Amino acid sequence: MAGSVRILGTGQLVDLSRRMRTAGGPRLRRNMARRIRRAAEPLQKDLQREIRTVQLPGSGRRGRGGPSPTTRPLRATLAGAVRISVRQGANPGARVWVDRSRLPADIKNMPWVIEEGRVRHPVFGNRRRWATQWARPTGWWSRTVQAGTPRMRAEVERVLGDVRRDLQ
Repeated sequence: MAGSVRILGTGQLVDLSRRMRTAGGPRLRRNMARRIRRAAEPLQKDLQREIRTVQLPGSGRRGRGGPSPTTRPLRATLAGAVRISVRQGANPGARVWVDRSRLPADIKNMPWVIEEGRVRHPVFGNRRRWATQWARPTGWWSRTVQAGTPRMRAEVERVLGDVRRDLQ
């Protein structure tokens, strides 16, 4: 699984970035960055919705269990780590990614583990007893990125066309 989806470094973005720098239009640069961010937001929302709906059925025994030993909701925590960054300058573009620094230390790899479909964890924090939960390998990341990238790319192309017209 790729860790992020990026639309950057294309010749058009680099050329426009140079032209905007020489034109000295900070308003134009801010406007372009805002519109590129807006182009990436639907993909971010789709990824957040997908991770919130992934099913992780329990394994083995039924009827046993209890409250989680942690107070943080897993899916909401993972959804909150899906971020967008927009860069300008020498390598301009947009990136949608999972920010591992926003995840607690014990679940830093969880987005990729869920993507593969097997989650192994200690039972109620007891490291001598482990449970395995299986999710259907839904491809919550790869499938969603594959579906959303063309829309994001088309929107960025439209923004670039608008900015190019403003510079001429």
